[in-house]
Amino acid sequence: MAASELPLKHAVHELYTEHHGWLFAWLRKKLGCPHNAADLSHDTFVRIMGSRESLGRLREPRAFLTTTARHLLIDRARRRKIEDAYLRELALTADVLEHCQQSPEQILLTLESLEHITFVLDGLHDNARQVFLLYFLEGRRQAEIASQLGISERMVRKHLLNALVHCNHALDV
Repeated sequence: MAASELPLKHAVHELYTEHHGWLFAWLRKKLGCPHNAADLSHDTFVRIMGSRESLGRLREPRAFLTTTARHLLIDRARRRKIEDAYLRELALTADVLEHCQQSPEQILLTLESLEHITFVLDGLHDNARQVFLLYFLEGRRQAEIASQLGISERMVRKHLLNALVHCNHALDV
C-alpha cells in the first residue's frame, strides 16, 4: 500500500467506526428492512472509499454519509425501475411467444414466404410498393394513404392495382 493511501484508510476506518451504527439505523428506518439497510450502508462506505475525497477534514460526517446514501438510494430506485420495465417487457414477450407456438418448419416457411414477397416487391415502382405495404401490412385505409403520400385516392387505387397485377404475374412465372 502506498504511503498516500494510509491517511485515507485511517479516515475511512475512523468514519466507519464512529458512524456506521448510526447510518445503519437511519437506513433501516428509511428502508424498513435490515438486510437492505446493511447492503446500502456497505455500499455507502465503498463509494466513499472510491471517491478519494478529503475525509479527514469533514465537518459534518453524518451529512456527508446521508448525502452519499441518498445518492445510492436514487441510483437503486432508477436501476429497479429499469429492471421492472425490462421484466414487464420480458413477460409480455414470453406471453406472446407462448401463444405463437409455431414449429420450426412453420417458421421456416413463413421466412421463405416473406423473402419471396420481398423479392417480388423489389420489382415494383417505389410509390406502388409503398402504397402496397401501407395498405396490406399496416392496414391503412386508402384515404389515409392518399393523405400521407400527398396523392389522390384514385392514384392509391391505381398503385394497388398495379402492385397486385405485378405480384400475380410474378407468382405465375
